[in-house]
Amino acid sequence: MRRKAQALRIKSSREKGSADMRRIGMLTSGGDCQALNATMRGVAKSLYNMFDDVEIIGFEDGYKGLMYADYKIMQPSDFSGILTEGGTILGTSRQPFKLMRTPDENGLDKVESMKHTYRKLKLNCLVVLGGNGSQKTANLLSEEGLNVVSLPKTIDNDLWGTDMTFGFQSAVNIATNAIDCIHTTAASHRRVFIVEVMGHKVGWLTLHAGLAGGADIILLPEIPYDINVVCDAITKRSKAGKRFSILAVAEGAISREEASMSKKELKAKKRTEMVYPSVAYEIGARITEITGSEVRVTVPGHMQRGGEPCAYDRVLSTRLGATAAKMIADGEFGYMAAVKNNDIVKVPLSEVAGRLKTVDPNCSMIKEAKMVGICFGDE
Repeated sequence: MRRKAQALRIKSSREKGSADMRRIGMLTSGGDCQALNATMRGVAKSLYNMFDDVEIIGFEDGYKGLMYADYKIMQPSDFSGILTEGGTILGTSRQPFKLMRTPDENGLDKVESMKHTYRKLKLNCLVVLGGNGSQKTANLLSEEGLNVVSLPKTIDNDLWGTDMTFGFQSAVNIATNAIDCIHTTAASHRRVFIVEVMGHKVGWLTLHAGLAGGADIILLPEIPYDINVVCDAITKRSKAGKRFSILAVAEGAISREEASMSKKELKAKKRTEMVYPSVAYEIGARITEITGSEVRVTVPGHMQRGGEPCAYDRVLSTRLGATAAKMIADGEFGYMAAVKNNDIVKVPLSEVAGRLKTVDPNCSMIKEAKMVGICFGDE
């Protein structure tokens, strides 16, 4: 009944609307983060200002909504008051790119189904807000002939082609606050404190939060650590009269021994030998074993994705959203709105899809961090 009612509303709007009415689909995909609503608002307000006749159709729960035609016709009022609201008013879900060509449990061809929904609704463009996997699917749909414009969403800041993603700075603020809070209790005890920060494959969030929070040791996926180097750094601080040490550890941090293993060997090791909840607890246990230090672990977890977006992300989202709307107006499809040297530019989806922006172990930020005495577990 709901879909039938929606179809009738769309039919009615077409009959009332002009021949050049623009119909724009919009979805948020993958993990949630701050500023998704702010970015949708930026797109919508710009479209409403640019065109006299525009209809925005929001797909619920990401690509899943596009596959199964779960959508709602958005009103201008839907985009009011959401600049500071976290999460996403459309909902989101993870739809792994590697399974996009695999039929669902009912035999549905996911890609064909998404194309069918797009064409049935007579959309002029699909706006996708998402991270790495979402961008790959956006590129796939673009290659399949759909008009697609995307926006760079992820707290990991690991999307290739953009200097910054929305959600990243807000997550940095939360992770930094966690480290700040640990500092006050750390000053009261002779302990080692580990704060585990999100980031399975890249360490941008841990690097920025670690620097901002004054961490003594920062461990990233891109720089395999030697546990003895880590322990030496802790011992050195203790001998220098420091009452505590704080480690900012990415959840994807990896030891040199693990880095030397093949993917198959590493998976086997984690499956048979992993007895700790996460890497931070394993590192903590090794530190206690080697140095005798008392260790405490804090995992902010999904708090890093939640809450309202910071001022930086609100500004960035508004700029990105406006640029996406302009690309739609100019008929420039198959691009992602991106940040380059503080300018908002467009980058071909074909160049973004499947590429990670990782931390260069030799970048200036790492060198500068080492100059102030931060240990990365590698030397």
